[in-house]
Amino acid sequence: MATLEDSIIDVIKTVYDPEIPVDVYELGLIYEVKINGDKTVDVEMTLTSPNCPVAESLPNEVKEVIESVEEVKSAKVNIVFDPPWDQTMMSEEAKLELGFL
Repeated sequence: MATLEDSIIDVIKTVYDPEIPVDVYELGLIYEVKINGDKTVDVEMTLTSPNCPVAESLPNEVKEVIESVEEVKSAKVNIVFDPPWDQTMMSEEAKLELGFL
């Protein structure tokens, strides 16, 4: 049986950066998923650049998919740029998909 954190990560993996054919989790854009005692979820995520064209829509999409998990009461997505994202934050799977390996 999957834990709540596993379920949240699974739905986050359904959100893709529209410019890169890899989900935001494997890209390394999700820095932290914190599940609070009252089943609210706080997420720290970044974008590939501060000028990302989906800076407004992508965090909202992450919030909405997390809130679609039955046990989750609500979600809040905070955008951070420290540390700045770079290609080393991608999973091996993402690097392979994008031809970096």
